[in-house]
Amino acid sequence: MKGPDQYFTGTVRIAHLNFPPSPARVSCASVSFEPGARSAWHTHPLGQTLVVTAGCGWTQCEGEAKVEIRAGDVIRCPPGHKHWHGATAITSMTHIAIQEALDGVNVVWMDKVSDDDYMSPLGDAAAHDH
Repeated sequence: MKGPDQYFTGTVRIAHLNFPPSPARVSCASVSFEPGARSAWHTHPLGQTLVVTAGCGWTQCEGEAKVEIRAGDVIRCPPGHKHWHGATAITSMTHIAIQEALDGVNVVWMDKVSDDDYMSPLGDAAAHDH
């Protein structure tokens, strides 16, 4: 499915990999971002793990520098931590997103990432743990 315009900028494709039957709460999806595409700012009530499977992208946590992520990287976002992720301006990126729902909610969407935030300079740190 196409990533909804209210939650994503640019061309994003989402392939749900599972729909957990109750009482299971962990879902995962493969998300592909074309160059320049990214998520809106968001949080996850019980956190999120991203496994980058192809390409090169960027992620940023609120109040921190943007960092590069590449195929093979595993990124852990703690519960309630505001962040975004997506492709770089010139490369595509695909990741598997794994998140657990709390009371049926696995993501809380916020405002879109501004072009200024998206194009901000990279930080020096690796993004393996937000």
